[in-house]
Amino acid sequence: MNIISVILVHGYFLDGNAWNKVIPLLSERSIDAIAVQLSLTSFSEDVAIVHRAIEMQDGPVILVGQSYGGAVITEAGNHSRVAGLVYIAGAAPDSGQSVDDWWSGYATAAVVNELRPWGDAHVTLTRDGVRKYLGQDLPTEEADIVYATQGPLGTRSKLEKISKSAWHTKPSWYMVTTLDHTMPPAVQQDSAERMGAEIMVVQASHLPMLSQPKVVAEFIANAAASFD
Repeated sequence: MNIISVILVHGYFLDGNAWNKVIPLLSERSIDAIAVQLSLTSFSEDVAIVHRAIEMQDGPVILVGQSYGGAVITEAGNHSRVAGLVYIAGAAPDSGQSVDDWWSGYATAAVVNELRPWGDAHVTLTRDGVRKYLGQDLPTEEADIVYATQGPLGTRSKLEKISKSAWHTKPSWYMVTTLDHTMPPAVQQDSAERMGAEIMVVQASHLPMLSQPKVVAEFIANAAASFD
C-alpha cells in the first residue's frame, strides 16, 4: 500500500501553522502533507474537520496528531482511508474515554497554573505558560509568537468521549517527549505501550515539531515508509 498523503492535526493552543517546519521536510521526502485547522471548541466538530480532509485525498492517508490532536485522530482514524496513526506527544484515549479521563490519575502538569479564562467556555495560556511549560525549548521570540497566535481552548472539547479508538485496529507510532511540562511523559509512555505502538523517545517539550522538526519529520516519514 502506498500512502498518498499525510494529514497533520495540531493540538491545544495551536493551529495548522504549528507544522510549518515539518511540511517542507516531508515534501523533500516526496510526502504530500497538509495541515488542518481545528476549532478547539467541539471534539465532534474537530473529528468532522479531519474527516473532510481525509475525503479530499485520493487514496490512503496517515493521520498525525499532536497533543489534543491525538484524541482527534483516535476517533477520526476509524475512517476506511486511514492506514495508520502517528502520535506526537498526543492524547490517545481508549474507547469510551475523554481526554480528561485519559490522563486522570497522572501528575498534573504545572502548566495548569498558567491557564486564564477566555470568555465563559474557553481558556488561554499566559506568556509564561508558553515560555516555561508549553514550549520551553523554543527561543523566546518563537515562544512569544506561539503565545500571540494561540487558539483559545474550548473546555468542552476535552470532556467529549471517544466512541471507538482507532489504534485498536490501525498500526500506530508514538513519539514520547520526556521534557514535556504540559502532557505528563508517564501517560504518554503508558499509552504508547498499551497501544502496542512503535515508540520513539525524544528529549523535547510538548512542541517537538517546532523545536526538533527534523526528528519529527523523519519519524513520520519512517511510518509512511512502512506501507511501501
